[in-house]
Amino acid sequence: MELRQLEHFVAVAEERHFTHAAETLRISQSGLSASIRALELELGAALFIRTTRSVELTAAGRALLVESHRTLASAAAARDAVEAVSGVMGGAIAVGAEQCLGAVDLPHELARFRGRHPGVAIRLTFNGSALLLEQVGSGQLDLAIVAVCGPIPAGVHLEPMATDRLVVLTHPDSPIAARESVSLADLQDETFIGFKPDWAARVLATRAFAAADLPHRVELEVNDVHTMLDLIGQNLGIAIVPAPIAAKRPDVLHVTPLHGDQPVWTVAAAVPDCPSPAAAAFLDLLRADDAADGHPGEGATRRSARTLPGGRRARSSDTA
Repeated sequence: MELRQLEHFVAVAEERHFTHAAETLRISQSGLSASIRALELELGAALFIRTTRSVELTAAGRALLVESHRTLASAAAARDAVEAVSGVMGGAIAVGAEQCLGAVDLPHELARFRGRHPGVAIRLTFNGSALLLEQVGSGQLDLAIVAVCGPIPAGVHLEPMATDRLVVLTHPDSPIAARESVSLADLQDETFIGFKPDWAARVLATRAFAAADLPHRVELEVNDVHTMLDLIGQNLGIAIVPAPIAAKRPDVLHVTPLHGDQPVWTVAAAVPDCPSPAAAAFLDLLRADDAADGHPGEGATRRSARTLPGGRRARSSDTA
């Protein structure tokens, strides 16, 4: 089994199409098909179910995909480590983040990283924190900025950067906006706007309602922050969100604190136990920013503040 074969296999698995995978790899389709057939013969198992329209993974293929990501990531890390000895960092870094976490000015940090290490290619993706943690664990990502919301995969550790509370975000005309604070029980009959199930705010809210033995039905599901804010702005529902999201439209939406035993919103950098040189360098950059800010372990959300509706203090980075 060769690394080249695993690269070919991963490309087909991700594209679900031999022609598209061949174009991505810049090889002929016949050469790609031959490589996959050779891999299947060596393993003694079919990896794909092929139809005229699509390609799907078999059970064996799904098992191999997880290990292929890890193997390719380890091989890339080994190459990068050798290059780093020469003092010139190369290779690539795959970074993931959830939207509007507030603890890191990610574009700024990536620009600083590129300025220091121009030979490192940067790949960026946005997803829910639960999925990002899985991707770090499987080797698909070198580092992710996440909100802690569930089990940490084996081989991954977290470096906390900021903590905050979840709040209720509503239209100013909502009855909720007239109250100084509310409990989860006060919200059980409201129409909820929420993120996809793997986003941290959704996970934490669902968990809090379940712990209180209360229903939590998300009727309007979105996958980006601005659509959520637009829907709340039309008074179509309310949302339970972290403070950085609540701070994005302080002049048109209302923030109401939650009282009672509520989950804490913790932002952290998720990295493998043995990070690549590029991931280690990026993490060092984030740590240096924390130390320079005077709040080690709390991150950029601990900078200058202003008042939000409902009395909460918002930070300058919350609106980034």
